[in-house]
Amino acid sequence: ATGASIILANTYHLMLRPGAERVGRLGGVRKMMGWDGPLLTDSGGFQVMSLGPLRQLTEDGVTFKSHLDGSKHHLTPERSTEIQHLLDATITMAFDECTPFPSSYKTAKISMDLSMRWAARSKESFNERAGKALFGIVQGGIYKDLRIESAAILTDIGFHGYALGGLAVGEGQEKMLSVLDYLPNLLPANSPRYLMGVGKPSDIVEAVSRGIDMFDCVLPTRSGRTGQGLTRMGPINIRNARHSDDNGPLDPKCDCYTCLNYSRAYLHHVNKAQEIIASMLLTWHNLRYYQNLMSGIREAIRLQNFDEFKSDFYKTLAEGDYSVN
Repeated sequence: ATGASIILANTYHLMLRPGAERVGRLGGVRKMMGWDGPLLTDSGGFQVMSLGPLRQLTEDGVTFKSHLDGSKHHLTPERSTEIQHLLDATITMAFDECTPFPSSYKTAKISMDLSMRWAARSKESFNERAGKALFGIVQGGIYKDLRIESAAILTDIGFHGYALGGLAVGEGQEKMLSVLDYLPNLLPANSPRYLMGVGKPSDIVEAVSRGIDMFDCVLPTRSGRTGQGLTRMGPINIRNARHSDDNGPLDPKCDCYTCLNYSRAYLHHVNKAQEIIASMLLTWHNLRYYQNLMSGIREAIRLQNFDEFKSDFYKTLAEGDYSVN
């Protein structure tokens, strides 16, 4: 209903619960949850990085303790690829180490080299079949020569698409965009370019203008669960008292189920009352907001007026929330 045509599932979380083999026996993620569209799965690299001292890294892979019960697991490029096959992924991601920020040049170099060796192993273990794709992930932190080297290695290995990893991990928008100023142009023009873990609406608009095609982010759902509604006029906190008597929608130009049926006052009330419907309705709206944003971007590109779209995007943001003007 929001207009989504692809979903993302998380390798790390599903391998721990309910287990990759169980999902495989149930026919994969899509059959299990009743989704008939494409599915992208991440490799688990980002989640493993975030475990910090709970993980042990070697050339072979990563050994880590589950954040759920402390049980020990071993994840390799081959096992990550196998898990994503069991999940019935349409797009599989190569297993990598997501380089944290900040990192020294030496650390970023060691991490990038390891990820490139793992990328080759992921390609070797991937089961080529019709309608399925494998994406490589460019690493190298904020260091230009490392990013250039990584892009060249992955292009030489050959993937169906190319992702930019290790960004939106604390470096800030300015540093992220400085990488995007050159990196997408180093990747094959006829392959999708995927910026992982991004992001905020302005991040997306800026990244598209630099040649990025695909994004994923927890922001719309996480924001929905924490009382934030994403609108053309900027984010709003539905918990604020000023919404308690507002009979208008989150966004008067939004066509989502939430905006067509519920007022800010109602959403404020159910959020304050800690009713689960508050999270559901805000999430529904936020997902639709992103689908409208991406649809508008695609149409602007088709009509060759993306610069005008970008200008209008920032103009609307600057005008601010209609309810406080």
